[in-house]
Amino acid sequence: MGDRRWLKVGIYIGTFCLATVVTIILATTYRMHFGPPRVIAAPTPAQTVEAASQTDSPATPSVEHGFVYTADLSNPSYTPSERIELADPSNYGERYTVDAYGQPLNQDYLAVLHETVWSANSAINTFQTYHPRDQDQVSYHTIIDRDGTVIYIVPPEKRAYGAGNSVFNGPNGPETATTNPAFASSVNNFAYHISLVTPSDGQDNAFSHSGYTDAQYKSLAWLIARTTIPEERITTHAAVDRSGSRQDPRSFNWAHFLEYLHQYPSRAA
Repeated sequence: MGDRRWLKVGIYIGTFCLATVVTIILATTYRMHFGPPRVIAAPTPAQTVEAASQTDSPATPSVEHGFVYTADLSNPSYTPSERIELADPSNYGERYTVDAYGQPLNQDYLAVLHETVWSANSAINTFQTYHPRDQDQVSYHTIIDRDGTVIYIVPPEKRAYGAGNSVFNGPNGPETATTNPAFASSVNNFAYHISLVTPSDGQDNAFSHSGYTDAQYKSLAWLIARTTIPEERITTHAAVDRSGSRQDPRSFNWAHFLEYLHQYPSRAA
């Protein structure tokens, strides 16, 4: 009996040692192939973001041309509150350098203004919800809340899904891009979508409402002034929409917005 008991003890010890050796071998192999575990910190809103530079080859132009956050914020002395609320990855994608048919895409960036209709939190909840179906995927790059808080939803180098079936009719003619042959072309591939939170009396389909706060106009001007998007390429969802169903941002005061925008040295009229 004693010999059999010692045999069992020996088997248990041998099994434990073998498992330990196997674990060490697997851990070593993982580190050799993948390196040590890494923690990647999310960017803070105050960081300067610079889009990739345009490539030298005219055959493969970069869609990042025309959109660069700058550090020249010396005037006026206004800085809004900022926070990040990243959308679910299903609700945004990559910007393409060629369209669905292999043709190069070289449009400069365009700022498209929207309104949320409902609250900021309602929009954020929608954007942070996983949507497996293409037709349900939606997002803005940035939301500006009623108190002027700038909320970053989609990184600017990514393609937000803010304006389906759309075209920008600029001085160079109509601009649009087909990135999915199953859907109508849109400005999404070269658009930077900014949405203002709607006042409570605008949570309907009425033609107008009481408008946006002074803080929202200041923050919008601050945000646009940080980019190299020219004034003539700032437009609205209503202007680019081809469905005839969009009218946002309703009650937008262009003169008030431009008054703040032109206070920045690089944007002086």
